[in-house]
Formats: sequence, C-alpha cells, structure tokens
Amino acid sequence: MLKRIEFNKIREFFRILGEEAFLFFLVLIFLALILGGFLFYKYSFLVEKAKLEILEEPLQFEEKTYQEVLKIWKEREKIFQEADLKQYPDPFR
Repeated sequence: MLKRIEFNKIREFFRILGEEAFLFFLVLIFLALILGGFLFYKYSFLVEKAKLEILEEPLQFEEKTYQEVLKIWKEREKIFQEADLKQYPDPFR
C-alpha cells in the first residue's frame, strides 16, 4: 500500500509539472541565471578585488638543486639511449 501511495504522488507531481511546463521552464531559467550570476561574481569580481601578495624577498636560484636535477636528467637520458641498443627477443617466434 505504501509503494502505491508513493507512486501516485510521483505521478501527480509529473502531471502538474506537465500542465505547468512553461512556468517550470521559467523557474529553471531563473535558477540558471542566479547560478551564473553567482559564479561570475565569485570568479570575476572577487578575483579583481583580491590583493596580490607581494613577496618580501625575491626568488633565489638554487644551484645545488639545479645540479641534482641535471644529474637525474643525465641518468635518464643514458638509460633511454641504452634502450635503443638492447636487442629484445621476438615474442611471436
């Protein structure tokens, strides 16, 4: 009995929705405009108002870190070059 009542309520909701389709369409358009306006305000106006954080000290180039990265890149390049010379067996033979 409970399932029948819930089904009737759902069916009644969609019947009213179908009869008032234009009003429902206007409500959806209105909600979309409100949501669009909110997103525009959040990502346009608030971003412009936000003050940019100024760094007190300029960025420093770290030579030690740079050398470590170069070392890793050279190792990877060496492994990559060695892969061309290696002969792999044909798995289809």
